[in-house]
Amino acid sequence: MKMNIFDWIAFVLVIIGGLNWGLVGLFEYDLVAEIFGAGSTMGNIVYDLVGLAALYTLIMGMKKGMKKEGSAAPQQPMQ
Repeated sequence: MKMNIFDWIAFVLVIIGGLNWGLVGLFEYDLVAEIFGAGSTMGNIVYDLVGLAALYTLIMGMKKGMKKEGSAAPQQPMQ
């Protein structure tokens, strides 16, 4: 499976979001807020982009899963 540019950007943003949530959960340390400032416009943009990337990844994964299911050869009934 070849990834396009949107797939790569979404992948990177989801990893960043996942790592940030891991830091928040384990150490109560929000790296995005530390870099951009808590409640800053840039911080909010990063959070928004991470959320959109997660939605994109979810939707694309579901589409690829449906496509994969639909293209499977019909199975023979067991005798």
